[in-house]
This record gives sequence, C-alpha cells and structure tokens, in this order.
Amino acid sequence: MAVILITGGARSGKSKRAETRARAFPGQPVYVATAEALDAEMEARIARHRTRRGTDWIEREVPLDLVPALIASDGGGARLVDCLTLWLSNLMHAERNWEHAVSDLAAALPRLKSPVVFVTNEVGLGIVPDNALARSFRDAAGIMNQTIAAAADEVEFVVAGLPMKLK
Repeated sequence: MAVILITGGARSGKSKRAETRARAFPGQPVYVATAEALDAEMEARIARHRTRRGTDWIEREVPLDLVPALIASDGGGARLVDCLTLWLSNLMHAERNWEHAVSDLAAALPRLKSPVVFVTNEVGLGIVPDNALARSFRDAAGIMNQTIAAAADEVEFVVAGLPMKLK
C-alpha cells in the first residue's frame, strides 16, 4: 500500500499529477471529492475536473467524514482525495475538531490496503494574512500537511506542472 501526498500552489498542476499517479495503480480508481458545489463558480470548477478525469473513476463526495470513506473504499483501486485543504476548511466551518480529524486520518493510513493519493495546497508560502481567520487556516493547513507528509511514503511538490520529489 502506498500513501502519496502531492502539494503545490493554486493551478500548479497538482490534481492532474495526482490523477496520473492514482491511475498507475491496478484497479478502478476512486475519486474522493471533498469540495461542495455551494455556488456556480464551484459547480463549474467541479465540472472541469470531471471532464478532465473522464468516466473511468468511481466518484465519492466526502466533505467531512474522510476516514470512514477511505475504509469503506479500501480493497479496490487507488483512492485520490482531492483535496485535503478543502476538507480542512469544511471541518473548520462545521466547527469540528480538525486536529483530532487529521490525527485520526494519519493513524488510519497504515491500516489501509489500497493506495491513497492526497492533493493538498501549500498555503504558507505567501505573506502573512491580515486577519485572524485566514492566519488560523494557514497555520492549520501547515500542521495538517506536515502530519500527513510524515505518514506518507512519498511527497511531491508541483510547480508549473512539474513535480519535485520531496520524500
């Protein structure tokens, strides 16, 4: 079983890279979407992702309960979770304990049989945000990314569509 974390900035090519990595494993891949189509722009974004992926994926929409979804889909093809930062945002918005959820996710990974490819955003490379909520999210994303990177077998950073192996 492999756990792969792919990180990068917005529009860096990380989702496309993750799709390629997930398809390289045997079996039908499972796309675990954490985004919710709450407005027209997000609906269009989700539609673009679906069109690019094609129809060979099993799709699961999982805005909050990621660990149970990974356990339920275990034993088949690779799972692609796109993306952890939206999952984190959903957890924070729902006022769930994100630190506990991230710890539970990291603890569950070694028990899974099928590969998991995670997409996450690297949000800490810019200026310090000017408001407490944005700073809290940036800090939480950094902690989450470190936690999952430590549990991952491989970590890649994608810049301008080019992957760089970190681990």
